[in-house]
Amino acid sequence: MGVAKYIKDERGAIKEVIYQSGIKVKPVYGPEDLERAGFTYEKDLGAPGEFPFTRSIHPQSYRSRAWTTRQYTGFGTPEETNERFKLMIANGQNGLNVAFDLPTQMGYDSDHPLAQGEVGRVGMAIDSLKDFETAFAGIPLDRIGSGLTINAVATIMMAMYQAAAEKFGYSKDQISTTPQNDILKEMIGRGAWIFPVEHGVRLVGDSIEYAVKELPKSNPVSICGYHIRESGANPAQEIAYAFEIAKAYIDNVTKRGILPEEFVGRFSFNFNVYGNLWEQIAKFRAARKLWAKMLKNEYGVTDKKKLFLRGLFGGGGSGLTKEQPENNIMRGAYYALGAALSGAQTTALCSFDEAYTIPTPRSALLSLRTLEILMDEVGLRDTVDPLAGSYFIETLTLEMEKKILEEMKEVQQMGGMVNCISSGLIQRKISRQAYEFEKGLQAGEYRKVGLNTEATDKEAEKTDVELHEYNEEWAKKSKANLIELRATRNDKDVADSLKALEKAAKGSDNVMPHLVKCCHAYATVGEMAGVFRQAFGEWNEPEFY
Repeated sequence: MGVAKYIKDERGAIKEVIYQSGIKVKPVYGPEDLERAGFTYEKDLGAPGEFPFTRSIHPQSYRSRAWTTRQYTGFGTPEETNERFKLMIANGQNGLNVAFDLPTQMGYDSDHPLAQGEVGRVGMAIDSLKDFETAFAGIPLDRIGSGLTINAVATIMMAMYQAAAEKFGYSKDQISTTPQNDILKEMIGRGAWIFPVEHGVRLVGDSIEYAVKELPKSNPVSICGYHIRESGANPAQEIAYAFEIAKAYIDNVTKRGILPEEFVGRFSFNFNVYGNLWEQIAKFRAARKLWAKMLKNEYGVTDKKKLFLRGLFGGGGSGLTKEQPENNIMRGAYYALGAALSGAQTTALCSFDEAYTIPTPRSALLSLRTLEILMDEVGLRDTVDPLAGSYFIETLTLEMEKKILEEMKEVQQMGGMVNCISSGLIQRKISRQAYEFEKGLQAGEYRKVGLNTEATDKEAEKTDVELHEYNEEWAKKSKANLIELRATRNDKDVADSLKALEKAAKGSDNVMPHLVKCCHAYATVGEMAGVFRQAFGEWNEPEFY
């Protein structure tokens, strides 16, 4: 996915280039293109670290600090995940990006019938605070920040992270966690939702409100254009939909009497990097500008640092192929280059074997080394925004800005993002786009090296990939731990904390303080999510066709 369309003549010369966002690329760009687009340095570019932040949110960018690396990590039991955490940190990683298995993501304990065959498969299995204590044992939580890639039960995991830190002796104002916590994105592009739209948004709002008051170093939501793009959105839609989702969360929290200035600086974003290099760079440069302008003009935010577009630019999973998987090493390096030239503050790179399996230690370290080579050897720390002033890049950035605004306007005309998701309008649109792209890929309209390009020696193409096999012992161990937990915890404390949580969920109180108490009492994920299921019900996606 993610490649541009190249229309060629009979001799193979390129006649036309069309990016996924619909932008047509000229053979040559010059000063007249910037003039035609109305470009001015002050309005559209400015100095690095100054509004509108097109070039960078920091004056010195990578000269002052290399990007943070957060390779996606987690599988099996908390013990095994803890080992992988320590391996990556020992090899230079300076932040964690934590993967949870599907039962945990869906609010089920490991012994639930629906968890069969999935415990620990695509992330680590978490049933209670005991598991968090094991997973984060020996991790300096006052120095290492942790992204928690979970959404429907993000409030539970955020509370559990705080409770685990407190068990280890850290105060809540020392720790930094960023739960993904973007339920509207799940409903568009990934599928791991539980509760109806309005209740899902309420839980996101509760976590933001709580973080403002109780967790000064934590970022309560990471809005994810990433998965929306993986599901079929083009790069302009990825940014547009993410910003419209952000507006839905801002509106929820402001209705609680909290000014945007107090919390929007804590928003983080997770964006995708794959496909055409220039389109990605223009996407991020335009996004920084539009985010700052939107917060300033629509929400009255004036504090410079609160206008920053902060987050992780990385991944690129949909750009990888199972065919000739070692090609993914080169793809990943170019995706990382795109992130660097875009001014990413934090990045994580998909490993070459992820079209097959959870990354092995070898492939995960290879991705980490790729990121380090860019910073330390290739020269990406030499100067800020080295492409600034390029006739092509600046024109493309302006055209991308226009495309993003057009997509945002369409969402607004359809009643806003919550309405678009509740009715299935956005889901239908990007599903259709994904279908049309796949048809074009199979027909050769788009070219993907090693997938639909000219065949080479089939024997030379074969590459053995070390598979990360599923281990049934993970489920057995998790179930045994649950039996022990339920036999040793204080049942009255569990019951009392769950009852208080139920009252808050059915009323209007913020659920977060009650979740922290539930975690300290060793209530399980399934028990806490079960309270929400009883209070909110579950969401059934509207029919697409």
